[in-house]
Amino acid sequence: MNELQEKILALKEEKGAAILAHYYVPAEIQEIADCVGDSFFLAKKAKSLPNETLVFCGVNFMGESAKMMNPEKTVLMPDLSADCPMAHMVTKETVDAAKAEYDDLAVVCYINSTAEIKSWSDVCVTSANAVKVVKELPQKNILFIPDRNLAHFVASQCPDKNFIYNEGYCPRHEFMSAEEVAALKEEHPDALVLAHPECNPALLAYADHIASTSGIINYAKDSDAKEFIIGTEIGVYYALKQARPDASFYFTPTQPICVNMKKNTLEKLYQVLSTGENAVEMPAPEVVAQATKTLDQMLELAAK
Repeated sequence: MNELQEKILALKEEKGAAILAHYYVPAEIQEIADCVGDSFFLAKKAKSLPNETLVFCGVNFMGESAKMMNPEKTVLMPDLSADCPMAHMVTKETVDAAKAEYDDLAVVCYINSTAEIKSWSDVCVTSANAVKVVKELPQKNILFIPDRNLAHFVASQCPDKNFIYNEGYCPRHEFMSAEEVAALKEEHPDALVLAHPECNPALLAYADHIASTSGIINYAKDSDAKEFIIGTEIGVYYALKQARPDASFYFTPTQPICVNMKKNTLEKLYQVLSTGENAVEMPAPEVVAQATKTLDQMLELAAK
């Protein structure tokens, strides 16, 4: 542990704060965080932690969700410009058109979206719980926004539902190359391919196991295999090596790096703890009211 990490931990204790970190942020932040996880885990943790100040190391929709679920708490982000392109990739016109065309429709919104987009929806989901939540919904027709790749994966697990697709995607997962995965498989024929459902269908065709980020880590942890080809953002390598120090993990030569997640640094983390700056603001009350319902509905259905 370096000197800055030690200073952050001391300051965190002084301020009574908790640090939440996504698997995709730099390893040196994951190392000192109180909670490290994917979107679903962190959404639950944000609601259950007793700390009055939460420092959310991720991208802005995560901090926004944490603030909506904890309006009485201070939620800080190391860098408020850390955005998620996919979080904006659907229009109100698309949602309204589907509602006009289909009866018995549920609008299912991936948590990787803005509060405004959540407010157009009936329920929120994460990659870890999307299949379970959709199966629990009584509606036959599902408009899944904004990610088309996760939508197609969930649809394959829910054949009794009729899916309407939106054309959003995660740039990092969408453009991971199936050809590069195939080449890695040639080099490491015994390696299992573990891929995130945000990946494109061509890459997912090579996968031995498709799961959320936490699902990928847990699968590797419980597997007898010694080699894995990983189809998700490279920040997960830290958690994978923690879980399986004896195993080898391979990423595509064109490394899947989320530049927004990497905007979270130790220096910025120390700065916001010191000053209290970069506090996440609540969206408009009418947006918060509806968006919070989708998050609460997600937690309720996922717990069944």
